[in-house]
Amino acid sequence: MDFNFTEEQGMVRDGLSRLVREQYGFEERRKAIASAEGWRPEIWAQLAELGILGMPFSEADGGFGGGAVDAMVIMEEFGKGLVVEPFLPTVVCAGGFLKHGGTAAQKEEHIGAIVSGSAVFAFAYAEPRGRYDYADLETTAKKDGSGYVLNGHKAVVIGAPWASHLVVTARTGGERRDRSGVSVFVLAKDTPGVTTRDYVTVDGRRASEVYFENVAVGAEALIGAEGEGLALIELVTDEAIAALCAEACGAMKVAHAMTVEYSRQRKQFGVPIGSFQVLQHRMVDMYTAYEQAVSLTYLATLRLGSDERTRKLAVSAAKVGVGQSARLIGQEAVQIHGGNGVTDEYAIGHYFKRLTIFDSEFGNVDHHLKRHVALS
Repeated sequence: MDFNFTEEQGMVRDGLSRLVREQYGFEERRKAIASAEGWRPEIWAQLAELGILGMPFSEADGGFGGGAVDAMVIMEEFGKGLVVEPFLPTVVCAGGFLKHGGTAAQKEEHIGAIVSGSAVFAFAYAEPRGRYDYADLETTAKKDGSGYVLNGHKAVVIGAPWASHLVVTARTGGERRDRSGVSVFVLAKDTPGVTTRDYVTVDGRRASEVYFENVAVGAEALIGAEGEGLALIELVTDEAIAALCAEACGAMKVAHAMTVEYSRQRKQFGVPIGSFQVLQHRMVDMYTAYEQAVSLTYLATLRLGSDERTRKLAVSAAKVGVGQSARLIGQEAVQIHGGNGVTDEYAIGHYFKRLTIFDSEFGNVDHHLKRHVALS
């Protein structure tokens, strides 16, 4: 198993690292998330210009021939700067559905728009009563002639306030929690009948409650086969989890480095608190947790192309391990910083919030521990 990055991936990492360091500083990010828009469209355009948005797509689909490892490299750098731009919902999630299940016409229409930065997608899968079960759907898509009519409510749709398009899961048949009868649709957010309620999330991103009321879409909106979308959803969300784990690793690395640096500057009893052995031990535990998270993330990313059981085992193991590490590192970082750690003016509090919210995305530690046990 090769854990070395290619020369191109190293160049992408170096370029993104420089971009985040020079143009996405803490104060710039604070201003962006406090603005009315909540993000920086000029950064999104720059990512498109640099080819970052097209990196994980094959050349046949209009991309640059990359894959999951390239997405991991990108997301890790985004995690270091707490980048809020919707790379995950647009490129990893929507792009994943199009890559794995889209028709030639869907790919031609949407992937080029993603690569150019002209289209932004959000993935509307979660429901108020669905928890982490992708098949637990109350949103319905009923057949109407050659098309469908969607009705329902999707909760906490990350990036929806900025989106031009939505990827939506809905039930086209069967009972509420049946594994069969689940379908995936892609549609423009301005389709008649789609309404949103936008808000700021705890970690500074933007999300929406999305409501569908008699939303009519054509047959061309269906991704994959009708009623057989659950396996595709699980594949794409596993890819998203691996990318999220990479983002968390980037955030953990910076949180640990900030904590070590703060412990060298903050003095108590006339000496830096970093000289206290008990705090040294705690920071070593943080670093050990970070390295473990990185290893699990690498393994999960490399297992994405394996059979379904192997993929799910590796991804769930990563989500559990990275989730536990994120919790430990975030909490220890705030505690060692003391009261400064929970102020808006100190960056560490923002990293703590992002690492905390990570656990709830696409299934928390308990959910994935149960999935791993069930598959073992």
